[in-house]
Amino acid sequence: MKTEIEVKFLNVDVDEIRMKLLEAGAVMEQPMRLMRRALIEQPQHKKEHSFVRIRDQGDKTTLTFKRRAQLDGESIDDTKEIEVEVSSFEDTLELLREAGWPPITYQENRRESWRLGEAEVVIDEWPWLNPQIEIEAENEEIVRSAALSLGLKWKEAFYGHIDNAYELDYEFSAKFRGIIDLAEVRFEDNVPSQMKKRQVHGS
Repeated sequence: MKTEIEVKFLNVDVDEIRMKLLEAGAVMEQPMRLMRRALIEQPQHKKEHSFVRIRDQGDKTTLTFKRRAQLDGESIDDTKEIEVEVSSFEDTLELLREAGWPPITYQENRRESWRLGEAEVVIDEWPWLNPQIEIEAENEEIVRSAALSLGLKWKEAFYGHIDNAYELDYEFSAKFRGIIDLAEVRFEDNVPSQMKKRQVHGS
């Protein structure tokens, strides 16, 4: 399995990041577009912090198996994955459903993709969260260099998965793991009852 070398920076200003990307010589590869994904989690996946994902990326559709060494994701190389390209989001979803692996959640987000040297930088927008960016490359040195060129502070790097990011902003109800436990996550939806906005310190 391939080791995923990536890091996130949360709560970014999109216009500022775009300006810094251009100043650093980055090239936009894909404009902001809607992405769809469905996650499959069987009992054995839940035990080993893994899942199967079908994702419509706008320009292609991928089928991915991901496994995390730790549930909270505490390092830049915490996740391993196998990914293949498939021809259809709907057909792949139907195939897995008929094989006895129905999805547990459908999720939407928006993504804009840039190439900065040997690193891929994406601007991500998720329902009910401030924008974030993700930097991915073949090794940590390239990721760190890209972050530095964008004026990002490494001490603010975030390694967790998206549900960890939600938990920084929201208090979860008992036994609620995050948006993985929601049947649907769409931009037009209201914040679910299982999530309560955390109070900002000093407010």
